[in-house]
Amino acid sequence: MEIVTTGAALRQKIRERGELPSCIGLVPTMGYLHAGHEALLRRARAECDLVIASIFVNPTQFGPNEDLDKYPRDLSHDTELCTRAGTDYIFHPEARELYPRNASTWVTVEGLTEVACGTARPGHFRGVATVVTKLFNIIRPDRAYFGEKDFQQLQVIKRMVRDLFIPISIIGIPTVREADGVALSSRNSYLTPTERQAARIVPRACHLALEMVENGEQNPTIVQAEVYRLVAAQPMAKLDYAEIVDAEELIPIRMITQESRFLLAVQIGKTRLIDNIALLPKGVAPPVR
Repeated sequence: MEIVTTGAALRQKIRERGELPSCIGLVPTMGYLHAGHEALLRRARAECDLVIASIFVNPTQFGPNEDLDKYPRDLSHDTELCTRAGTDYIFHPEARELYPRNASTWVTVEGLTEVACGTARPGHFRGVATVVTKLFNIIRPDRAYFGEKDFQQLQVIKRMVRDLFIPISIIGIPTVREADGVALSSRNSYLTPTERQAARIVPRACHLALEMVENGEQNPTIVQAEVYRLVAAQPMAKLDYAEIVDAEELIPIRMITQESRFLLAVQIGKTRLIDNIALLPKGVAPPVR
């Protein structure tokens, strides 16, 4: 397993391997890796001849008052995890490698980025779509793997690839959780022990929404109202949004169906946590995509 810092060097190393791989898998990350990232890497290892993990804290997806400077970083730990998962290369570029001087080209996915985190974090998805496009162009993978915890991001990337005819398969992997249901996230490291206990309200809210739907509730407004009440009862939690949307278009819906997704963001102290869950009425199979 090697760490490579430039796209030219990475492509050269791939050529030097001799026979070109028939399938290159990419797992884009911002580092400070955890078991959720490891699940992505292991899936890529099972399906691809060559596996690359990118580690890059992308400045353009952070707002002016967000946590770019304090975002957790630990390349030594990340290297150990990538090695354990069977990764071939870590692509770890400097910002100037991905954003040349006077760079002025952006990738914007409209519609899907105008709800949920797109409203709460203006410009965030423009930064995500742009950096992912750059990684795709540099590495030229056949498959790219993303976690479903960032469900809106996953849908944005899928739409971008479809619309721009980028020849890459986008693979979504189910959210990996702690024993108490809290979704694994690099930002969980910000939480104090007391805040970490309070964070349990996030998966509880998701399961409340699912439970109501399984018991026959189809009105999104009623489900959202119950979620508001649940989160409000936790004094350390502040609800950012709780939205029920069409899973593919991410637009609000009038009635919950098998195509629905519940999206949630909650502030715990200074840490913003996101989660989501498919809302499937009881006895209804998930849609085939």
